[in-house]
Amino acid sequence: MSENQVSAGRAVPIVISNSEDHTFELDEEALEKILLQEKVRDKKVIVVSVAGAFRKGKSFLLDFFLRYLHSGGQYSNEWIGAEDDALTGFPWRGGSERDTTGILIWSEPFLCQGPDGEEVAVILMDTQGAFDSQSTVKDCATVFALSTMLSSVQVYNLSQNIQEDDLQHLQLFTEYGRLALENSSAKPFQSLVFLVRDWSFPYEAGYGFEGGNATLEKRLKLSDKQHVELQQVRKHIRSCFQNISCFLLPHPGLKVATNPKFDGRLSDIDDDFKKQLRTLVPSLLAPDQLISKEINGTKVTARALVEYFKAYIQIYQGDELPEPKSMLQATAEANNLAAVANAKDIYNKEMEQVCGGDKPYLNPHDMDAAHERCREQAMTLFNSTKKMGGEEFSAQYSSKLGGEIEEQYEIYCRSNDSKNIFNAARTPATLFSVSIIMYFLSGCFGIIGLYSMANFANVLLGLSLVLLFAWAYIRYSGKYREPGMYIDMLADIIWNSILKNVVERLIYQSSKQAMKKALDKKTK
Repeated sequence: MSENQVSAGRAVPIVISNSEDHTFELDEEALEKILLQEKVRDKKVIVVSVAGAFRKGKSFLLDFFLRYLHSGGQYSNEWIGAEDDALTGFPWRGGSERDTTGILIWSEPFLCQGPDGEEVAVILMDTQGAFDSQSTVKDCATVFALSTMLSSVQVYNLSQNIQEDDLQHLQLFTEYGRLALENSSAKPFQSLVFLVRDWSFPYEAGYGFEGGNATLEKRLKLSDKQHVELQQVRKHIRSCFQNISCFLLPHPGLKVATNPKFDGRLSDIDDDFKKQLRTLVPSLLAPDQLISKEINGTKVTARALVEYFKAYIQIYQGDELPEPKSMLQATAEANNLAAVANAKDIYNKEMEQVCGGDKPYLNPHDMDAAHERCREQAMTLFNSTKKMGGEEFSAQYSSKLGGEIEEQYEIYCRSNDSKNIFNAARTPATLFSVSIIMYFLSGCFGIIGLYSMANFANVLLGLSLVLLFAWAYIRYSGKYREPGMYIDMLADIIWNSILKNVVERLIYQSSKQAMKKALDKKTK
């Protein structure tokens, strides 16, 4: 981005949306070229953002903000422009497809006199519309949360009315922003303006702030008759913002809505809309109405705002925050997890009947058969349970159930093995056998004069006895469990690599001799 482009003024993408992997990147170079200009970097900033659903006229509205600021920020009506002037600035167009992606700010911060007479920098921010066909819930939540965290005034752009789903979306998005802030005990965000476009009930509540605030008060009113969920939504919104207001704006007219060649000329816009614009825009941007950006009670300069941009975008690029989900997805997850829990409970109950803590040792073959039977029963229960999300969504939970059942089966196997008296006695039997073998070897080596070998056998004899008594103490006292585990491991190695083969051969030879003698007696 060249210096000429900055001075000319244009909408610059700062937070760039990657539609392929649904991530966001900060264009640090572009941001710094705007906010670190010498005339701006040490000024306190006022950040005005417009956010809401896509194709609801956010960029169109911001261009009137630009006209007002270019005019010098006066209360006179001339700022709105000539009747035949096309509306330029932030890119916008008619139609049903989205136009803005990510977060954009105007490349030319406006230097104005603040309420206390100090010169401040006004920054306008445009945001990607929510709930289009290409954005996930996380995309929408991230853009709204970032713009709310970084703005001093967040204009929540709505269509026709303040509906319950608008409040629920606001709750989700602001909570996603509040999670990213370390200290959120106080109200973390500053000013929220509900801007209701195309208001069609002026006979109930008049246009402007007076009718808007009355309508908002009704929507946010708490009542004992309300469901707890509805009360929580309203309490949450009030707890997030230091100031909340509402403005009702009429429809701009049929020419705006239906003419594909509409370019923003005032001559094509209804007088009621222009009249209310002359009230709305100065109420946000007039010098005595400007709200400086504050974080933790400290007013933020343009230089500091750059650092906050960098810090906040890193939070949303990492894995620290939970994934925001749609109501359907959250319900489907809970529904499938409940089905997994029920199926796993059936498996555990059936296995407890077979090899529970009070049941005797069961041979491995029967254990495997019982496991397969109980597993099949649990999977059948899971598959027959009615679940939300469809088969593809439930498949991952079916795999999760299978994995958890296998993990539980391993626990049952270890418990069953501990009931086998031969397994339980393997360590002492192995160490005792080593002691006996070393005793005889020591004697044999001594008889034939191999005293060094006899001494080595005596050392192994003593070591095996020490380990045997140590193991007995550990099992009796329950202390020093980790050394006990190492003794068991050593005994297993000795058993599997040496003694097991010897014992099996002895058993085989003994059985062979016994059968031979039995056959000989039978033939005689």
